[in-house]
Amino acid sequence: MAAGRHVMRAVRVVQFGGPEVLKLQTDVSLPVPKENQVLIKVHACGINPVDTYIRSGTYSRKPALPYTPGLDVAGLVQDVGEHVTDFKKGDRVFTLGTISGGYAEYAVASVDTVFALSDKLDFKQGATIGIPYFTAYHALFQKGSAKAGETVLIHGASGGVGIAACQIARACGLKVLGTAGTEDGMNLVLRNGAHKVFNHRKEDYITQIKETAGAHGIDIIIEMLANVNLANDLQLLSNGGRVMIVGSRGPIEINPRDTMLKESSIRGLSLFSASKEEMRECAAFLLAGIEAGWLNPVVGPEYPIEKVAEAHKDIIHSQGALGKMVLLPR
Repeated sequence: MAAGRHVMRAVRVVQFGGPEVLKLQTDVSLPVPKENQVLIKVHACGINPVDTYIRSGTYSRKPALPYTPGLDVAGLVQDVGEHVTDFKKGDRVFTLGTISGGYAEYAVASVDTVFALSDKLDFKQGATIGIPYFTAYHALFQKGSAKAGETVLIHGASGGVGIAACQIARACGLKVLGTAGTEDGMNLVLRNGAHKVFNHRKEDYITQIKETAGAHGIDIIIEMLANVNLANDLQLLSNGGRVMIVGSRGPIEINPRDTMLKESSIRGLSLFSASKEEMRECAAFLLAGIEAGWLNPVVGPEYPIEKVAEAHKDIIHSQGALGKMVLLPR
């Protein structure tokens, strides 16, 4: 029990809907860690686009109501359940997921989703690692089979997953191309590993990418908005090229013939479907990247927990993400 407390502040969703269904409550029961679980005093929680999809009720994964959103938290271990030997009270940690929800002052997580947070990173940075960096690695290597020397195009490269993909791909020897929608975003992408960046608000940006890629084309595309870009993506691919769909906000019409001559592929992915073995591999790679110094998360807009609805509105309508949004419970 956290210093004798029995209740905490936490955001609760009692019905699916728009950002207005996010309600901050001050009398939520403090979660208690069970076997193989860790109780974390949350210092920061990442806000992911998937949080908004789940909240709206349109995502395939629907939690039982009421629930507290939030997957990526960083903070200090407050307590541990039975059989937990890797962590103790006071340890700095970050998570890939939570059981009780991260938009709260305290959160419980399964021990296999909790990782030591290096002193090289602060808590806000720690809260930006989970979904973005694990997704980027999963997309590039575990599902995309990326190899050193290949060319990768990262759409929306100034956002959380985009920056993670840029850093990882550059560290692993790929030629990195990115897109962003503002000058600040483009500069951010270049600072985080891209060899070249394109403004996706310009009408001729696809032509510019084709010219840069040359006759060979793009080997792998990390796609954040498939409902807008997928048809163009197929025109950019190399022989055997692949599009990895990380995000989409609706349908799109494509011509399947565009995949045939090049024997290209389109693959969707979700961390919720990844195996425990894949997640362990991701974790080992990313923790090594933190120690090596090339994994350096970029924190985007910060919101106090009282403004959680505003944060969800902003992530939906964002026209030029710069880093990953974080929620501050205290």
